[in-house]
Amino acid sequence: MPLSGNDTTFLSPFRHFTSQAWGELRKDTPLPLSEAELEELRGFGERISLDEVSEIFLPLSRLLNLYVGETQELYRVTSDFLGREQDKVPYIVGVAGSVASGKSTTARILRTLLARWPNHPKVDLITTDGFLYPTRVLEERGLMQRKGFPESFDIKRLLRFLSDVKAGSRNVEAPVYSHFTYDILPGETITVDQPDILIVEGLNVLQPWKPAEGDEPQPFVSDFFDFSIYLDADEEAIRRWFIERFMSLRRTSFKDPAAYFHRYSKLTENEAIETADSIWTSINLANLHKNILPTRQRADLILRKGDDHRIRDVFLRKI
Repeated sequence: MPLSGNDTTFLSPFRHFTSQAWGELRKDTPLPLSEAELEELRGFGERISLDEVSEIFLPLSRLLNLYVGETQELYRVTSDFLGREQDKVPYIVGVAGSVASGKSTTARILRTLLARWPNHPKVDLITTDGFLYPTRVLEERGLMQRKGFPESFDIKRLLRFLSDVKAGSRNVEAPVYSHFTYDILPGETITVDQPDILIVEGLNVLQPWKPAEGDEPQPFVSDFFDFSIYLDADEEAIRRWFIERFMSLRRTSFKDPAAYFHRYSKLTENEAIETADSIWTSINLANLHKNILPTRQRADLILRKGDDHRIRDVFLRKI
């Protein structure tokens, strides 16, 4: 069910702001971002403007800056109480939502803005795509048509990574995924070394783990988050954005013979639209209904987009 102002049962734990009202909460915080920098942060096909960054992301970075500051003070007080210095523990922010909802752009903009506050200059970003099983494994297990579903991820490895980061360990490595080859890049890793803030972006990062019969209990990915964000929009709008992105990629990166989806570049316009719509319906929409959308209410902040991809409403969980 789409999030709306009439959904009073769902919204009871949240405080609602229009984008304009939310924008006023930035107070006198300056925007430390240029148009040239924003161009580098935009995802493929994204239309976000500096005005939207100022209205939505600047107040959010201010709020998170306050939260991080209070958390850092809590660690200082605890260290004083224990009489010894504690390992540096990062503040972890999770970013969830459907394919084509704008998660990656949101995460990159937040990383840039948060790193420019003086009390937490070291901000890292990882995507859970790196924790997908390699294509070879997915093919062996018959999961290629369920790529992006929870069972296609090496959850134990992701949990081990987050546990090590949250414990303050040095030089924790995460695998790297390539959308060009549609696979994990062998031997390539991202190193996370005691950042002030870590942003974790992915489809299912807010989903609770459902143990099979006989499995031992284990933590959820979101158990390691200090704050979580969900990107929301009407299904039909997300479908249209997905098809538009597919068609743009068909005219650009898909043309490279080395690209995994090179075969799609040879489709006619109508064939490409039908293919994109089929992929959306059979994989991404199914994943959204079953695994992603049900986690929306677990977020601390919901950013709801209009048909034009611009964030129109902000829902902040009441403390």
